[in-house]
Formats: sequence, structure tokens, C-alpha cells
Amino acid sequence: MKILAFVDTHGNNRALKSVTEKAGSADILICAGDVSVFEQDLDKIMKKLDRIGKPVLIIPGNHESEKSLKSLCKKTKNIVYMHKGMLRLKDITFIGFAGDGFSLTDPEFERWGNKIQPHLKKKDKVVLITHAPPHKTKLDVIMGSHTGSKSIRKFIEKVDLVLAIAGHIHENAGAEDMIKGTKVVNPGPYGKVYEV
Repeated sequence: MKILAFVDTHGNNRALKSVTEKAGSADILICAGDVSVFEQDLDKIMKKLDRIGKPVLIIPGNHESEKSLKSLCKKTKNIVYMHKGMLRLKDITFIGFAGDGFSLTDPEFERWGNKIQPHLKKKDKVVLITHAPPHKTKLDVIMGSHTGSKSIRKFIEKVDLVLAIAGHIHENAGAEDMIKGTKVVNPGPYGKVYEV
């Protein structure tokens, strides 16, 4: 399956145009949050993504409220709200958790991770979507310090994932790293295709 992932577009029309153009080569799109600037024109942005005509899995970032994004997703044909969600497509399981991206630890994520872990089938390929990057990777470095989530890193270390998609730290757009056997990526606002 070809996944077009993107994050932190913040309503940038050039970024959204790039995502739309690249969508032709993808089976599914994934947005790891911050599709808007504090929800400005969020309804218009969601309509643009819906018109692509392919499934779009989305979580809120720190620029969208859970309530607003969930409500707008219900008005679309192709966009699936994934915060605290799980979706199986063929042999791939997608799981998502929003979070604000500013905390080193997230007890709510840890509780959710413990709850969802027993539902993940060993034979499935699992893709994790978070807004915050995992700790101590190329995705979370700001001025030489690691600012990502330790909670997300622990989850990746104990669950067999094939891909973890995150963002939040704009300076690291395009960064990729590995945690055990899991590829962790910040696809950036212009989108990048990953094959799973």
C-alpha cells in the first residue's frame, strides 16, 4: 500500500496543492495534524482534502480542537477522524493519537496505548499516527536538545510497528529515523509517499 503522509500544512495553499498532486500515486492519505492555523478556514481545507477522492486519515494537531475536527470529518465522504482510533485496511492497521506535541510524557497516550495494544494483531502491519514526534530521534531535535515524547517512544519500542508518522517540529520536516525495527518519519507539509 502506498501512503501519502503530510503534516503541518497550516493552511498553506502551495503545500495543499502539492499534496493534491501527489495523491494520484497513493492509495491513502494521512495527515498528522496542524492542517490549519488555529482553525482558520478549517472547513475549506477539509473540503479540499475531501475532494481528492481518496481516503484521508487525520488527527488534530495543536492548531485544531478535537471537537471541531471530529465534527468536520463527519461532514465529509473520504476523511476519517483517527484520534484514539483504529482502522484496519487489508493487512494494515492504522492507529492515531493527537496530543499537543509539547509534553515529554503523556499519561493519556500511555493509557490509550495500553488499552489498544491487545487489539493489534501480530500478523498486521501497524502504522502509528501522532502529532508529537518520539523522543531522541532526528524528528525531535531543536537546537541540539531532544523535545519529543518519551511516552510515544516507549510505545514504539514495545509494539511491532512498520511506520510511525509524526510532525509538530517544522525544522525537522523530511526527517527520518529508526526505533528498533520501526521507521519514524516527519513527512513535512508538502507530503511524501511511503510504501508499506
